[in-house]
Amino acid sequence: MPLLLEPFAVEFFARALCGGVLVAVICGVVGSWVVIRGMAFLGEAIGHGMLPGVALATVLGAPVLLGAALSATAMSAAIGLLQRRGRLSYDTSIGLLFVAMLSLGVIIVSHSRSFATDATALLFGDILAIRPDDIAALAIAVVVTVGLSACFHRSFVATAFDPRIARTLGLRPQLAHVVLVALVTVAVVASYQAVGTLLVVGLLLAPTVAARAWTTRIPTTMVVSTVFGAAAVLLGLLVSWHVATAAGPSIAITAVLLAAVSATARSVLTRTTRRRHPAEGGTADPIDPNRHDAGSPALAPAALSERNR
Repeated sequence: MPLLLEPFAVEFFARALCGGVLVAVICGVVGSWVVIRGMAFLGEAIGHGMLPGVALATVLGAPVLLGAALSATAMSAAIGLLQRRGRLSYDTSIGLLFVAMLSLGVIIVSHSRSFATDATALLFGDILAIRPDDIAALAIAVVVTVGLSACFHRSFVATAFDPRIARTLGLRPQLAHVVLVALVTVAVVASYQAVGTLLVVGLLLAPTVAARAWTTRIPTTMVVSTVFGAAAVLLGLLVSWHVATAAGPSIAITAVLLAAVSATARSVLTRTTRRRHPAEGGTADPIDPNRHDAGSPALAPAALSERNR
């Protein structure tokens, strides 16, 4: 046990754990909507869309997180502009910008002779290098994420079920979508230092997938997802310390493994319950925003409010 607790006495490990838990909170809240709305490709695209900004900031000696935020914001704005002004579908717009931003980032990296030593941290993160000011920035990001999610919760829920209902209720689904894309951008930028541009979607998706095996309500999914994310950060850092592996990839693969274990455990429990109580038909299904529970062609506003309180 003392050997297991040894890393916690080291200052940089404690900072990494603190920063990682804050990232888990952000990803737990935003990742729930990413999974429910099927926006995983958007998260992946924004993660790679940060590459030019991060590369340029590193070359110029500017703050890396500032470059990441500006580049990711530009990526999000360009996706929305292409979708509104052009004749391209949403996924096609994302795919084109994904390739363009990734290529631009690689060009900047390849043009700089002094960039080679930073490439690994750029792609896979460097959570052990988190500083106190980074933790403060993550704490602000947590407040912004939780605040916006609470304010737009009804709009997000209604838009996820049926944008027509959201429009009828005056919940402005287009604005809700813009805010959700902004939250995804915040989550991706916040997770960048922990797991890098290549693995950032792992913290967005895996903890929520693990949580949805046990939850049916969106707020509960967010809380449980945060717990799974924090556990992935803790276990990943411990594995990295004792086995001498890269911290970011260790966290990402731990999150995926937790999702697999959670899904397997839920499946085994469901089969066992059905064998013992065949008349009860098992347990409730996970959240399905495409399912209409109000008994009508569209989910009634009252049922929508009751289901997601």
